[in-house]
Amino acid sequence: MPHPTTPDDPGFASLPARPVFHAEQALLGALLLEPDRLGDVTGITAGSFSTPAHHAVFTAISTLPPPDPAEHAKSTDWLDQILAAAGEDVRGLTASYLHTLVQACPWPRHAPAYARMIEAEHARRRLRAAAERLARTAHDANLPDPVQAVFTEADALAAVVEDTAARFPPRTGILPRTPVPPPAPAPGFAEAIEEEQVLLATAAASPQDIEPASWLVPNDFTHPLHAALWQCLSALAHRKEPVDPVTLLWEAQQRGLLDGTRPDDVLRLLAGPQVCVGHWAQRTLRRSLLATAGHTGRRIQAYADDPATTPFQLVVGARRALADLGAIRTRWQHATTPAAPQQPSGPPPSTRAGPPTTTARTARAPR
Repeated sequence: MPHPTTPDDPGFASLPARPVFHAEQALLGALLLEPDRLGDVTGITAGSFSTPAHHAVFTAISTLPPPDPAEHAKSTDWLDQILAAAGEDVRGLTASYLHTLVQACPWPRHAPAYARMIEAEHARRRLRAAAERLARTAHDANLPDPVQAVFTEADALAAVVEDTAARFPPRTGILPRTPVPPPAPAPGFAEAIEEEQVLLATAAASPQDIEPASWLVPNDFTHPLHAALWQCLSALAHRKEPVDPVTLLWEAQQRGLLDGTRPDDVLRLLAGPQVCVGHWAQRTLRRSLLATAGHTGRRIQAYADDPATTPFQLVVGARRALADLGAIRTRWQHATTPAAPQQPSGPPPSTRAGPPTTTARTARAPR
């Protein structure tokens, strides 16, 4: 939950604070009491703090020269300097809040532990922000090249995940316990249904084009019936069996994939317009890729929003989610990369002449 910019705001104390807020107060209090402990604090910067006030106080502590310990024990001069420096960035910061920070620190020697908590929560916020950007990009219909934009955000998210893994190496077998959110409804559902019907009708009429589009899988389809029919088309083409609406209908029945659909409806669907298998297959895969990217972002957001999810679990869960997106990304690259032209084979390699072959003369049997 966000906190007010000014710590002396009347509503400040009434807001429920997350545990990391108290860890931030405890760490800052430890550094205000014993500034020489700043050298024990690693893994965080001013940007790791969740409020502008804490950001400003840590910046001042990190920037100003530390006081002499003996002088600091009997004088508030250094604290006055901290207040003046931090107050330039945050309005309303008062000496009473610095006193609150000092009172919030149970033990200054625990400063490294407090810093580790802050580092973990900052990693959570970074992962959530990167996942949110990925999900938002996947549903932005105004982008000129949404697929490339999604790849860029996915790479940025993966970099944050690996940075978090370097700071918090994941433990084997620890997965997030957070329920995965259900996939969101695909945008342009009616358009997707029409395009999938055109693809299926074209593939049934041009079975020779099914194998080159083998990078398209049933899960890429929006409608379950369309996914089942594509599965049947792929199976018939792979077995080199005749492909037409009737054989396809029979294959679907044998596999139990019609799910109560009337045969006449399937035949009517397959009698639609016929254009180009490759073009419509790519459009279907593109829609599936964007939907997967959006779901990946929301899935990692859900992990990050669960305060019970540890940084180790966040890394494992985020890697699993990104692996699903990486699989469809590989298929997209295969689908959109032009096939390399076959190079003409050169003359057969010359063989070195061997020694002359001689035939042993057969000895005549004595008369």
